[in-house]
Parts: sequence; structure tokens; C-alpha cells
Amino acid sequence: MRFDVDIGKRVVAQGRVFELAVRFCIETDRLALFGPSGAGKSLTLQALAGLVRPDRGRIAIDGRVWLDRNAGIDLPTRARRVGYVFQDYALFPHRTVEQNVAAALSRWLPAPLTPAARREIDTMLEAFALAEVRRSYPEQLSGGQRQRTALARALAARPALLLLDEPFAALDATLRLRLRADLIDVQRRFAIPMVLITHDPDDLVKCADAVITLTHGRVADDACGAASLPAVAAQLAPAIHP
Repeated sequence: MRFDVDIGKRVVAQGRVFELAVRFCIETDRLALFGPSGAGKSLTLQALAGLVRPDRGRIAIDGRVWLDRNAGIDLPTRARRVGYVFQDYALFPHRTVEQNVAAALSRWLPAPLTPAARREIDTMLEAFALAEVRRSYPEQLSGGQRQRTALARALAARPALLLLDEPFAALDATLRLRLRADLIDVQRRFAIPMVLITHDPDDLVKCADAVITLTHGRVADDACGAASLPAVAAQLAPAIHP
């Protein structure tokens, strides 16, 4: 998938001003947005998803224009066909696993679902090993089960792009190791490109083919053409293997 991104956004909060000015173009199916907290990673991801509207700029994915402020183009989130997994997973606490996954297919739950939608939900529950906990609520799930529920919901609508905001941040080291492997398996099985936010160098090595490094709201590497994973991994080698 080809990403052509050139956006700017000014954010004022609690008396502070943050200026996002991100530009990159790259072709990859596993892209990581890497950098410290406050670098602008989540804001960039939200702009890709259509959850945040940039003040200026353009976003084109595989040649299809999602945003062009000069031309007056701004596709809504659903039209962009993205699946979004939030850092805290954002599961509905009052809905079961099955109902959380179903939310991707219907805006008006508990309205009846079509037979095709029910089959899709069953497929996702089986694919993510959630069939046995389909009637459970998020508070009754393990960390891994909550993440798999969020992934199943994101993929149930068969999006064209999967966006993940620090999906391993809340997990312990052992679970993080296992779920990295699960994520790559999901990405390959569903053949879906993904953009992953992380500040963990290990996530780059395990989950990404290309890296955009952000610092203070800007791309740290060449403006058009992200750093290759080997180049970034070489720079981070001491941090990954102390």
C-alpha cells in the first residue's frame, strides 16, 4: 500500500501549542510510526482515520485521495474503510464480546443482524479464539482476550487498512511477546496493510517493514521516503540488545 501524506495541524490545549507538520511517502504493508510520547504519532494516526481534521494538507492512499484541503475533499471515516484499534481498546463495557464485534457491522445495536452479518461475527470469533467467551463482558476478559476482541471488531467490517495505537502498551512483557506474533499472523492471514504506533524498538523489529520516526511533530528522517527498518534497527541496536 502506498502512503502519500503531507499534513499540518495546530493544537492548543491547557495553554500549550503543538504544531504537527508531517510529510512522508512510502509503499509498505507494515508501517510503524515511532517516537517518544508527545511526538505527534497518535495525532497523525487519527488524521489518517478521519478522526482529526488537519488544518492543511493532503492524504492519498494507493492513489485514492482521502483528504485535500485545497480541493475541499475530506472523506468521512467510514468511507476511508479503516479499522482502528485504540490504545485502551475502547471496548463497550456494557456489551459482550459478541456484541462488541457486532458493533462494527451495525450502528444500531441491539437491532437484529442479517444472516450474513451473523456469519461474519461467528467467523471472527472463531478466528480470534473468542467463541468460548462470546457472552463475557470486557471486565471478565484477560488482557490478551481484550486485545483480540478489539482486533476482531476492527476487522469484522473488512477494512482496507488497519490502524493500531500502541496496542501492546498496557501488556506485560510475556503477553506482549505472544501478542506481537498474533498480530503478525492476523495481518498475514487477512492480507491487510497496517500502521502501528509504538515507542518500543522491539515492536519495530517484530511488527514493521518500514518506519516513520516522529519528533516534536515532525518527521525526523528524509521528508519523502521513510527510513528503512534495517537502518532504524541498526541505530537502535544498543537499546534493543543492551
